[in-house]
Amino acid sequence: MRVAGEPIASRRLIPEFYEAREFRPAWGRPGQVEALVRLVAASRDHGLDPDDYHVDVLGRLPGVGRAGDAPDAAALADRDLVLTDALVRLAYHLRFGKANPRELYRDWNFSRSLGAIDPVRALETAIASESLEATVEQFAPQLPIYGRLRGALARHRAIEASGGWPRVPPGPTLEPGMQDPRIARLRERLAASGDYEGPARVEPDRFDAALEAAVRRFQARHALESDGVVGRRTLAALAVDVAARIDQIRVNLERLRWVAQDLAGDYLVVDIAGFSARLYVGDRVAWASRAVVGRPYRKTPVFRATMQYIVLNPAWTVPPTILREDVLPKIAADPAYLAREHMQVVDASGRPLDAAGIDWSRYRSGGFPHQIVQAPGPDNPLGSVKFMLPNPHAVYLHDTPARKLFDKPERAFSSGCIRLEQPLELAVLLLDEPERWSPAALRAAIETGETRTVPVKRGIPVLVLYFTAEAPEDGTLQFRPDLYGRDARVIAALRAPFRFSPVDGRAATRR
Repeated sequence: MRVAGEPIASRRLIPEFYEAREFRPAWGRPGQVEALVRLVAASRDHGLDPDDYHVDVLGRLPGVGRAGDAPDAAALADRDLVLTDALVRLAYHLRFGKANPRELYRDWNFSRSLGAIDPVRALETAIASESLEATVEQFAPQLPIYGRLRGALARHRAIEASGGWPRVPPGPTLEPGMQDPRIARLRERLAASGDYEGPARVEPDRFDAALEAAVRRFQARHALESDGVVGRRTLAALAVDVAARIDQIRVNLERLRWVAQDLAGDYLVVDIAGFSARLYVGDRVAWASRAVVGRPYRKTPVFRATMQYIVLNPAWTVPPTILREDVLPKIAADPAYLAREHMQVVDASGRPLDAAGIDWSRYRSGGFPHQIVQAPGPDNPLGSVKFMLPNPHAVYLHDTPARKLFDKPERAFSSGCIRLEQPLELAVLLLDEPERWSPAALRAAIETGETRTVPVKRGIPVLVLYFTAEAPEDGTLQFRPDLYGRDARVIAALRAPFRFSPVDGRAATRR
């Protein structure tokens, strides 16, 4: 079945919908069609494309916005079908996103379900509702972070419509106190993006205190070192045009649509590109921490898991990649490396082996049949606590002795696991037994040096996500570097023509 020259969005839902209605038209009430036309136009406010919802065809339908000959029965049927198809397409994209994250992430395991909602009944209810616009908007994420990001999209589109923001000419580093002709353009650029809040009447070429404050504000919003100096990296961020920032916002609105169903209740979210972690309890941020994530060549994966237990004073079993690429070559070059790093070789049963009896030169490039374990202690890379959330990626959260890394604006230094700046505070909250596991009791248990596994009684969902734009509670829009180069594929999917799912539309909404 085709509508407006294209396959219908759902090869099951729409036929079942009309069958349940005994094939009576659904779009006969005054104002219904006009409301849908407004909704389709407003899809742009969600970062979506009205062309995906027959925007041009809707404007040419019989009886839509113009007078003319009364349509015949076939034209009325086509009209009804294209309206329903447009609504199904839009509601589906608002609920689940346009791009299919399973095509971008092979191991994607987030929710993608209508739950107890019956699609046929939901479609009937939406079309019959007093306010189609209010009903359909409920399919979009009802998250404050989504609403704030939509507001940021509207502001940036207004900037684009007014001509964009000025470009700061390339040149040497600009510093506070300097006088330079480029400084006037810098002030104009920062005023256009809302970072400059100083007086309008200034010495235009002078880098004054108000401009320095604006530069620091801009740098903080773009994951740059907030030093007030306009060097190479700050100039590069200033040079990104408003159209590119609009695309970045659209990409992250789409990412929120993918995971909105999981951002509910109590959960722990790790933002890879934001180098941060937050624990939400009842829609409130109960804990926040800076984080270190995987290097671009050892990426931290996007996934969902459940926190199950915490290990105090953990030993560290060297992961296979680190073993092959880092540790084995060091042992082959320096036989004293194991003892110096408090490491030992163990077999598959965990029994210690004599490292002196191993010909390490055989394993310079891998193939080592045993494991290497580092004992707990101040030099252990897991620090004093690790948080276990079983997953196929063998990724977990943990403490670290490398505290200075948290001071860096970009923190991609790990081999895939996630290091936390404030792990003990998180452990207290997750254990949620104030009398047994107070902060003092937790520190005392760690000070014994004994390795101990403590179950987390209430499994908390852990969502490891990737956002390159965010509008947090204070409303300050933040842009982050695309650490793993993932934005381009999402914006390409958003720009691509509408493509109906190869899985039947009704089944796809329930998987």
